[in-house]
Amino acid sequence: MAGDEMDNEGEQTISIKEYLNEVEEEELEADLVLGGDEGKECTYSKGYMKRQAIFSCLTCTPEGNAGVCTACSLSCHDGHEIVELWTKRNFSCDCGNSKFGEFFCKLLPSKDVENVQNSYNHNFKGVYCTCNRPYPDPDVEEQVEMIQCCMCEDWFHEEHLGLESSDEIPRDEEGEPRYEDFICKACSAVCSFLTLYPQTIWAARVQYNGATNTNKDKDVMEDNPSACGSGKLENGTSSHSSPTKDNVPADANSGSSSGGKENTIGESSDANIGSDRCAKDANSHINCLLGDNQPADIIDSKPLFLSKNWRDILCRCEKCLDMYRLKQISYLLDKEDSIAEYERTAKQRREEKLQQQEGAELTLLNKLGHVEKMEILNGIADMKDEFRTFLESFDPSNAITSADVHQIFENLAKKRKRME
Repeated sequence: MAGDEMDNEGEQTISIKEYLNEVEEEELEADLVLGGDEGKECTYSKGYMKRQAIFSCLTCTPEGNAGVCTACSLSCHDGHEIVELWTKRNFSCDCGNSKFGEFFCKLLPSKDVENVQNSYNHNFKGVYCTCNRPYPDPDVEEQVEMIQCCMCEDWFHEEHLGLESSDEIPRDEEGEPRYEDFICKACSAVCSFLTLYPQTIWAARVQYNGATNTNKDKDVMEDNPSACGSGKLENGTSSHSSPTKDNVPADANSGSSSGGKENTIGESSDANIGSDRCAKDANSHINCLLGDNQPADIIDSKPLFLSKNWRDILCRCEKCLDMYRLKQISYLLDKEDSIAEYERTAKQRREEKLQQQEGAELTLLNKLGHVEKMEILNGIADMKDEFRTFLESFDPSNAITSADVHQIFENLAKKRKRME
């Protein structure tokens, strides 16, 4: 059937192949959001998970101050007004605790009165962005994609990011994101120290004037050095300016060194990976990659777009670790905290699950006797023949209806009875 053919009710029809592809894409998207969680057990027993899919039930907690796991959203809150929040970090399932009044969790009734480490924002009320609008927005005809901040985990419309133009968002020629993580305007003020790092930490924006970024810029996206090779700022010099209009700060090594030379990240400075950058002082502490520099006060903060593997570049000396703890942003050092890693793990679990299913089917088939195997194979052959006969006699200008499908299986049943 052609994809643009219309049935009697005026609905667009699609081919079986297109339908199966859509189903597979939807299943993959669901697995990426749920992280491979099949929704059979409440996750409360796992404590505060690094990242998991969370839902808000406005029927039980209309004030939007609680979140439940996938299993509880299906078993305990079926039929309720549910808000899908995608994923949240360091969260423990609230279902059935004191916030739910007399309502108890069906899967795990015994829980603490409150999960004191959980964090909540206006997303739990079903609104997002600085405009406090729901998604999907019933007042908007065309829904637009939103971008999630990796720190506050709120979602933002492109026009509300605080940029002069959406062209400032780093994208490739096809419009796909070139950044791994995004930090909103409000949260960027907390991360002013990031402006002290070299350019390799920022996602480069593609130039559309016919000239593409240099190979060096391309390498930034593909393979940033690790923390030990992240480009210690030479002689403590760095740029104190906030990111430029293109969200790429001035060259972090723009200040000249004592020898009058300027080292560029990815070039001559990489030769010192094993010595200068990973050097340890007399107290066996890793030297601070930022030296004694302090970030300049940011009057007008801007959203930040971080390149692939940017977390690996962050300094891990004791002074910086104390700073992360003080700011309560130590999770930035954890690669498993990122959405990219969460989705990678989800894909791996999905592949393993599919392999297990295929293995179980083969095991079942191998356990069957010869007669049972032949009956299954003959049944498959009969079904293929019946479908082939139907398609050969079917008018392609018409849509396949449910009655047609029922007729196919009736014919198969009649054939089976004749054989018996």
